[in-house]
Amino acid sequence: MTLAKAAPGKTLLTPTDHTLIMIDHQSQMSFATKSIDAVTLRNNAALVAKAARGFEVSTILTTVAEKSFSGPIFDEIKSVFPDHKVIDRTSMNTWEDERIAVEVNAFGKQKIVLAGLWTSVCIVGPALSAIDQGFEVYFIADACGDVSIEAHEMAVQRMIQIGARPMTALQYLLELQRDWARTETYEETVKTSIANGGAYGLGLIYAKTMFHASEGH
Repeated sequence: MTLAKAAPGKTLLTPTDHTLIMIDHQSQMSFATKSIDAVTLRNNAALVAKAARGFEVSTILTTVAEKSFSGPIFDEIKSVFPDHKVIDRTSMNTWEDERIAVEVNAFGKQKIVLAGLWTSVCIVGPALSAIDQGFEVYFIADACGDVSIEAHEMAVQRMIQIGARPMTALQYLLELQRDWARTETYEETVKTSIANGGAYGLGLIYAKTMFHASEGH
């Protein structure tokens, strides 16, 4: 007989079990992105970056041809990690850059979480490569984007077919918190949700303003 236990599933993310790689959130890449509007994309990228900072997630930031073509990483990310090294590449597949391998190996995490532009190139490449090498891969679908809805959706399907796990930016934040009684990260999670959590954030503002509500009892 199978018995229920008050324990999380092994595929749920924790702050310490994964490395987040944010890839090519840059102006030139976003100009041609049509599967998600730029305002939503920038908001979701900010949410992911703030979640990673708040939970002290091992994080890699990378760009492609920053100085010569694509421009700097979104300020919504850079402002969250002002002193963080950003690795600038020439390779379309981030995973083929030796410096990324060095960073991933230094962190030593089995799970990889990806977000970036474009889904069909900059995310599919490292997702397929990492899975082939034995890593568990997750991707934050609404912090990614592509030149068309079809391009994004085909990339998502391709990754899912080989075992990558999709999620959203808000889901990423709340999965890391997972228990409102975790007081050490509660305030930061609420603050990020209010700033970048859309309608959920509005609900938090209302509940806390009108009723002084607190999820952690």
